[in-house]
Amino acid sequence: MPAGDWLWPAIWLMPAHNVYGTWPSSGEIDLVESRGNRNMFMNGLHIGTQEAGSTLHYGPYPELNGWERAHWIRRNTNGYDRAFHRYQLEWTPDFLRFSIDDLEIGRVTPGNGGFWDFGGFSQNRNILNPWRFGTKMAPFDEKFYIIMNLAVGGTNGFFPDGIANPTPKPWWNGSPTAATDFWNGRNFWLPTWNLNVNDGQDASLQVDYVRVWAL
Repeated sequence: MPAGDWLWPAIWLMPAHNVYGTWPSSGEIDLVESRGNRNMFMNGLHIGTQEAGSTLHYGPYPELNGWERAHWIRRNTNGYDRAFHRYQLEWTPDFLRFSIDDLEIGRVTPGNGGFWDFGGFSQNRNILNPWRFGTKMAPFDEKFYIIMNLAVGGTNGFFPDGIANPTPKPWWNGSPTAATDFWNGRNFWLPTWNLNVNDGQDASLQVDYVRVWAL
């Protein structure tokens, strides 16, 4: 994983076709996400390079996204930026299992009510189930494609306001000038990327291999 303040590496999967509707009705699989800050803390916990997480996004509307019931974190005090790691997903007709370096960090095995019941959406009778014609794994019973990307910053809360970092976060998530504020703070965060060392490999999302098997 890359290291450098406010870097946001992610390996994720999105539906090839929005069979069940627009996001998040057709699902999103975040195989792994991390943050590049080497010394960032929130409530006493390191939430930078020492943390990696996996998440499922699903729900009838963006405001009703059940991700909190399918979100897992694994911590590594050595940092995920120091070596290659295996970020793994086992995806079957009955469950989704996430692992890092062969150690399971989370699993979802929906019952007959599928992700509609798993997400707690069935408690609201005024909402139509978008997966009523799918299998119990819907929306995760369709084709998805892999995305590997490295983003910077963002205002959706992945980098919370008020976190402890050696240099302060240069923008507020609710600011209309967040992108400009971020850029104006480059004298603080850009040196942490070590772009002049090893062709900037420290700040790069390096991929050794990608393997996909049909089980």
